[in-house]
Amino acid sequence: MKNLFFRLLSAVVFLFIAAQIQAQVTFPRNGVYDERDGVYAFTNATIYTGVGEPLQKATLLIRKGKIEQIGNAVTIPASAVVYDCKDKCIYPSFIDMYSQYGIPETPKPAGVSGFGRQSPQFVSNKKGAFSWNEALRSEFNAQDVFVGNDKEAESYRVAGFGAVLSHRSDGVSRGRGILVLTSDAAAHKNIVKSSAAHFLSFSKGSSTQNYPSSLMGSIALLRQTYLDAAWYSTQTPKEETNLSIEAWNNLQNLPQIFEVSDKLEVLRAAKIAKEFNKKYIIKGGGDEYQRANDIISSGSDLILPLNFPDAYDVEDPLEARVISLENLKHWELAPSNAALLYAAGKKDFAFTASGLKERKDILKQIQKVIEAGLPEDVALSALTSTPAKLLGVESELGTLAVGKRANFLVLSDKFSKKDVKLYHNWVNGEPYVLNDFTQPSPKGTYSFSYGDSIYKAMTISETNETFIYKTDTNKIKADLKIDRNNVLLTFTPTGSSDIVRLTGILEGGSFKGDGQLANGSWVKWAAAPLSSFAPMNLDSKKGETTTVSNTLTLNQAKGKLIFPFVAYGTNVPPEASKTLIKNVTVWTSEAQGILKNTDVLIENGKIAQIGSNLNVTGATVVDGTGKHLSAGIIDEHSHIAISKGVNEGTQSSTAEVRIADVVNSEDVNIYRQLAGGVTSSHLLHGSANAIGGQTQLIKLRWGKAPEALKFEGWPGFIKFALGENVKQANWGDNNRVRFPQTRMGVEQVFEDHFTRAQEYLALKKSGKSFRKDIELEALGEI
Repeated sequence: MKNLFFRLLSAVVFLFIAAQIQAQVTFPRNGVYDERDGVYAFTNATIYTGVGEPLQKATLLIRKGKIEQIGNAVTIPASAVVYDCKDKCIYPSFIDMYSQYGIPETPKPAGVSGFGRQSPQFVSNKKGAFSWNEALRSEFNAQDVFVGNDKEAESYRVAGFGAVLSHRSDGVSRGRGILVLTSDAAAHKNIVKSSAAHFLSFSKGSSTQNYPSSLMGSIALLRQTYLDAAWYSTQTPKEETNLSIEAWNNLQNLPQIFEVSDKLEVLRAAKIAKEFNKKYIIKGGGDEYQRANDIISSGSDLILPLNFPDAYDVEDPLEARVISLENLKHWELAPSNAALLYAAGKKDFAFTASGLKERKDILKQIQKVIEAGLPEDVALSALTSTPAKLLGVESELGTLAVGKRANFLVLSDKFSKKDVKLYHNWVNGEPYVLNDFTQPSPKGTYSFSYGDSIYKAMTISETNETFIYKTDTNKIKADLKIDRNNVLLTFTPTGSSDIVRLTGILEGGSFKGDGQLANGSWVKWAAAPLSSFAPMNLDSKKGETTTVSNTLTLNQAKGKLIFPFVAYGTNVPPEASKTLIKNVTVWTSEAQGILKNTDVLIENGKIAQIGSNLNVTGATVVDGTGKHLSAGIIDEHSHIAISKGVNEGTQSSTAEVRIADVVNSEDVNIYRQLAGGVTSSHLLHGSANAIGGQTQLIKLRWGKAPEALKFEGWPGFIKFALGENVKQANWGDNNRVRFPQTRMGVEQVFEDHFTRAQEYLALKKSGKSFRKDIELEALGEI
């Protein structure tokens, strides 16, 4: 009882001191003031500061929420609460750069969603001097609505996070994000950086407008917004007031975080960044490894998710047949994403728990990443110092150093160990005890008996996984619960269906107590430490650190990459080679006509020679005897290889959108077209409007990334359309709003837009100030 009294007293003092640390400076206090500094010392620890090798048997001293001393020669004040961290590891708390913590969801309009509304909506319904398009929400400021949530904050702390970058995930421009701590203090005490980042995406979110209805429309909207913002900033006096654009301009000096859904969208976002001299931090979809070299060449910073796909159920052979090769290979290689990027030359990136079913699984996912080949120090940096650096808060967070915030974790071992236990997560000097390491660990091997039954041994792991052994090889799984020194142990003996329930205490390293059998009778039980028992079927590898080579190459992961990452992809992207085709019948489609028994030399992607009996060194020789060779087929009107929408059919003219922005190099139709003899395809916008988007001519280079498919130096085309689609005659009764509704109107669309384009070109030539309009730029080229 005496020990229990002092234990309870210590807990009360601990909580009282913790409460004083979060005292609110500008708020009145209802009661007496306590100005104690909250001094804590963590001794004998292995401390991973985040820089260089860990400190051994070192001390961390904190005061008033900051790190005051760290190292092997720390003077501990008499007032300090001391934690002996022998055999424990201390790490910086994690930082998540992609979160919606504390931000209310955007209310969804009742019964409307894009094309699902009763009739088309062409401009924003938002009241005030804001953007014409609801997808542009740059005026949103997360700090205005941030409210901490104790339950959600706890879920982050249990996962090891001490700070998160939070935003509202809604729109193409999502406005200003906020960096906050995960403590349960009041909101104004948790804000680290109120203007932390500008968030963007290709998704229009909750906007009820029709435009954009396609990926190329979202890209055009972003491009035009950058141009409008540049024009707006030069207006004196301003021709108009646009609060969304003013907010946009005020966000440009912040980190720019862009969410995408897949690896090709990483490349698309990077292209926009290059056009407007921006540097995006791109939150990817987890498949970046599939185009690692292209993504690294783009120069983008990355936030990588850790929500790897679950294994597919392939027990039913009929259901297994419908699982694509792409999905199966992604399941196989997704944990290798970070390792493959690292091997390809991307040395730093951040991780996020976004998308995980349970945030507490973050360490398990990190361990999978390390097993896949990512060095431990890089994995740690991705959770700590890299996000701090990307957000410009490395002077406060991300590593452990004197003067920084006391955001740190106390773990049972290295974070890469499978059985590692998170004991404490200290946030801004406030203690959050997840597991009490001041109590002795029950891990070990014990003798075990209850009543007249004597067993060989009982083993308990670091995580309290418990087995009772009848013999060296016959074990029974038991359920062990320990609350301080109180113990509850339940199990079902071998050959029985009855449960034995034992209760007692852990004292002096041994267990003892009482128990009740299934028949209601009571028995005594006991377990004392053993040193000689070594069961043969114990997993000797459990808990060991995974060691990996840091020289992983792109094809040394669990499975090989294929290019493109779909069925019929190849292990190596195709390259132009020196090839000699012998004795083939050549259909020249030129004045020479048909040439029989002719040789054709292909070199550097071009036809180098056509003739008889060509002798070339270093060429791959193909016997063309009995075969015919002709120019490849050109498909002049195609809709293959286009991502997320062939039509931007929301307005009568969408000349600003470009198929070039959404070429899909992974479309299996490229392979199928090649099989039919097609070598080039002219990719056209759809026929939903009178003036559609700009087209793109591609070469069907199966395995290459989108930019490598585009035909070099071609002059450019645009899609126009007539007929029923453009006047929406077959679109239903709800689509009687968009002009034109008649063929006469279609003619007027053409005349009006060409007239406006001529006026635009005249204004450009005049030398007067003008707003660059990418729609009129395209029409002006015509």
